[in-house]
Amino acid sequence: MPEYTTLSRTTGATVLTLVAVACAAGLADALRRRRGRTRAPEPFDEAVRRQHTTGHTPHGAPVIPRQRRTGSHGEAVRLTPAERDAFAVLVRRFGEGD
Repeated sequence: MPEYTTLSRTTGATVLTLVAVACAAGLADALRRRRGRTRAPEPFDEAVRRQHTTGHTPHGAPVIPRQRRTGSHGEAVRLTPAERDAFAVLVRRFGEGD
């Protein structure tokens, strides 16, 4: 077997092994984080118990953080009556399928 074939197979096997180990480590970390997040501490009194039972439950994948809004706030443009009428006509045309 030529030397370049052996070298490429060894390199390919090494890369695949490293990728598999990285994926396994990431999965283990995700499962560990999820397990820690879902386990609630034992409530000491009635107020703490109520806080745990009425608190917000996170939705979606627990591993992916929520996106933060970093852009500017929503902008509003005031339209003149003529522009509002033209927009209404445009919306009607789109609704009709023209």
